Amino acid sequence: MSNFNIVLVEPEIPPNTGSIARLCGATNSTLHLVHPLGFSTSDKYLKRAGLDYWQHVQVVHWENLGHFFKSCEETALKFFTTKTTRPYTSAVYRPGDYLIFGKETKGLSTEIRSLYEELCFTLPMNNENIRSLNLAMTAGIVLYEALRQQSTEDKLLKTNN
Repeated sequence: MSNFNIVLVEPEIPPNTGSIARLCGATNSTLHLVHPLGFSTSDKYLKRAGLDYWQHVQVVHWENLGHFFKSCEETALKFFTTKTTRPYTSAVYRPGDYLIFGKETKGLSTEIRSLYEELCFTLPMNNENIRSLNLAMTAGIVLYEALRQQSTEDKLLKTNN
């Protein structure tokens, strides 16, 4: 089983998805793609961004968000959006968590953000002229915070035993 799950809801830009796939391969995380996708999975830009690492990535395709939600526990969900003030560093990450990101142009729907308001987090930005960070960059920052927390927890457990 992988450590964490990166979930892309209706991604639109192939190089972002390819870069995130590479990130997942490097961290033993699973990439979940919620359809519809804004590109074909045979897209040359998607494959180029993932380079020759695709064989090292576990990719799960979901027909839609409803099917995805039926498959996982709500306690393992973490949503990332620019439409909240709760910083991503305030989340407690556990192996098996689903780190969920919306499509590049619209993010997560208002319905999802309202339904899971307490599970929504953001990456703070200091420049109000910048709408958002790149999806692949955001996924990397969040995933490495989750891995950092897990590493710290593992060290504490070893120290206390």
